[in-house]
Amino acid sequence: MTQTASVVSGARRLVVKVGSSLVTADGRGLDHQALSGWARQIAALMQEGRQVVLVSSGAIAEGMQRLGLSRRPKAVNELQAAAAVGQMGLVEAYERIFAVHGLHTAQILLTHDDMAHRTRYLNARTTLKTLLDLHVLPIVNENDTVAIDEIRLGDNDTLGALVTNLIEADCLIILTDQQGLYSADPRRDPDARLITHGHAGDADLERMAGGAGSSVGTGGMLTKVFAAKRAARSGAHTVIASGRVDNVLLRLAGGEMIGTQLSAVSPPLAARKKWLADHLQVRGRLRIDAGAVRALREEGKSLLPVGVHEVAGEFERGEVVACLDSAGAEIARGLVNYDAAEIRRIAGHPSARIESILGYVDEAELIHRDNMVLL
Repeated sequence: MTQTASVVSGARRLVVKVGSSLVTADGRGLDHQALSGWARQIAALMQEGRQVVLVSSGAIAEGMQRLGLSRRPKAVNELQAAAAVGQMGLVEAYERIFAVHGLHTAQILLTHDDMAHRTRYLNARTTLKTLLDLHVLPIVNENDTVAIDEIRLGDNDTLGALVTNLIEADCLIILTDQQGLYSADPRRDPDARLITHGHAGDADLERMAGGAGSSVGTGGMLTKVFAAKRAARSGAHTVIASGRVDNVLLRLAGGEMIGTQLSAVSPPLAARKKWLADHLQVRGRLRIDAGAVRALREEGKSLLPVGVHEVAGEFERGEVVACLDSAGAEIARGLVNYDAAEIRRIAGHPSARIESILGYVDEAELIHRDNMVLL
């Protein structure tokens, strides 16, 4: 694939994610000089008429510094405490620095549950779009003070992609302490080469990506590659670049090729299916046979009970479940029309027998194709 200009150059709506090591000078406390540099660049982008959302890590790392902690805590309550302390300093710093450029900022704290609940998802979307229309810079972070699962499993690369999909941004820019994605870990392999461009969702890129490289953050290169794949569902391109490059945002916006650029190649998903695909935690899993896999993938059909041979988890009607093939790979997810106990009773049976088994029938399908997204 050949690119001559940055995918950012024509983007009107941007999500910029900045990692913990950049925000906190590798854990030594907030790097006000770096924050001022990004504020200057973001202000210039907004002056050009672009809309920007900033997704910033750093609350836990800043809290660690304020509390005198040399290592990232492992206990959930200590992580929550560090986040609560650090969030104060992070928000205060951003508000003061962006005010220099005459910009109002707004703090948005989200959890994965906010994205999974349809009403809260739509409310968050409306709030963010309203702030952008008001020429306000939303600063988004995970609500680490209350979200246990997010502290253990979450990362702001994923959050950046979710926000990209939420507001239908044109591009996600992930600023990190690395130059971009390499063919191997450059810290261990001197022959590692920088991947300058590729396709979001390319399995070869996922194999190249390594683990976390920082003691203060949770996201490694693999989470960034997965974030690009997720952002591409809404048609957004992704750039992974070093936040330590001078004027990196302005140079990308000007068309310069910096870091790794991962282009979206698939058409955007419809809004409802995008919401389904964005669920990070499904309530249950349905193992389906080869015939059902073929019907979903190749024929665009709904999932019927006859194709299900195993049910895992406890879930209610209307919750999101994953559909797995015989090898355990997730091929789709969607909203179920029956709860787990009911599906266990009708699994493997034709739809015509639902009423005789359950005593009633709501739908002939377990998951209707309109409420399903293929992965």
